[in-house]
Amino acid sequence: MATTVSSVAEICAAARRASRQLATIDTRTKDAALNAIAAALIERSEEILQANARDMEVGREAGLTDALLDRLLLDSSRIASIAQAARDVAALPDPVGEVVDGRRLPNGLQMRKVRVPLGVVAVVYEARPNVTIDAAALCLKSGNAIVLRGSSSAFHSNAVLAAIAAQAAEQAGLPEGCVSLVAGGGREELGELATQTDTVDLIVPRGGEGLKEALSAVATVPVIYAASGNCHVYVDVAADVEMARQITLNSKVQRPGVCNAAETLLLHEAIAPRALPLIAQDLIDAGVTLRVDERGRALAGALLGSLEVATEQDWETEYLSLTIAVKVVDDLDEAVEHIARYGSGHSEAIVTGDLAAAQSFQLLVDAACVYVNASTRFTDGGELGMGAEIGNSTQKLHARGPIGLRELCATKYLIEGDGHIRG
Repeated sequence: MATTVSSVAEICAAARRASRQLATIDTRTKDAALNAIAAALIERSEEILQANARDMEVGREAGLTDALLDRLLLDSSRIASIAQAARDVAALPDPVGEVVDGRRLPNGLQMRKVRVPLGVVAVVYEARPNVTIDAAALCLKSGNAIVLRGSSSAFHSNAVLAAIAAQAAEQAGLPEGCVSLVAGGGREELGELATQTDTVDLIVPRGGEGLKEALSAVATVPVIYAASGNCHVYVDVAADVEMARQITLNSKVQRPGVCNAAETLLLHEAIAPRALPLIAQDLIDAGVTLRVDERGRALAGALLGSLEVATEQDWETEYLSLTIAVKVVDDLDEAVEHIARYGSGHSEAIVTGDLAAAQSFQLLVDAACVYVNASTRFTDGGELGMGAEIGNSTQKLHARGPIGLRELCATKYLIEGDGHIRG
């Protein structure tokens, strides 16, 4: 496995050589490699846990937030889940060679549009060591070589995980250089990786707005941004209040430090007098801080003293913690307008029993994932049947939503003739 013992350019060049071989490797060999990675993760769990413990210790000393420490943490259960995600990717259909379109043209030419690997994918990510394996599994299955660049906060965890993945994959028959880790450098190293136009086909950054800004300032390689998530739950006038309570609580509390957790609760003014006190009590009992607008505070009753006052900044904030903003709106149109102004295009949910309202919300809200009567927490490649994901794209070109196997492919037209010439 390549590391910064080699230069960034050398690592990327080795990945390019590996990608040419990967593009021709059969599905059985790729699946065997992913299953070998999964087995090695379980077998070497203690080694992984020791490395992660070092990162956690350094993170606490550096004053990382609870949300970042939660993202960084690995335990036996999480390692098992990471291994299972690799197996799940192995079990999925191979996208390489899939015929997207095909027909015989009027001039007799046979045309097929098929999926092909992108080539070399670089993934730049913060805190989450599980991305090391998720990204490697998805890239290898889709016939791509991968160059990983994690954050310093997960240095030891990423180094062990990448080494395990590279060794297991190469022993299973994949080419040397198919999984590489760039580690140890600063912003200069990131800038160098982002400008390897001769060898890297795509960069996917997975992290905060600072990482996005740093890459966008220097990148000459194409980028798909796995962006932040300022996600909303809107409780409509026709909502089942008990359902709204469960969905709001799950969207906010189940894992608050992730991009698909809800950050703002919107309530229709006609249902707010019944729903807000109940939902607010649920959230307070779960340790959530509520920042509520004046209309909502007027309905809080005995809970008023437990609520903070919402400001304009709260509507714009991705908390990634046990804090949520709450606003009462006139109707569905105001909810949609609020989401359009403050949302990040990630995941939005409506709770309603009105089919027309549900359909309007789905049509009008501009986001990668739009839910009706379901938690925003389902925006995840594993939950949506992709096995895993590299990130969630809020862009509209090439890929939107969870970035899985098909999103890591381009297409190629294959045209066959019988001596055809154009007149």
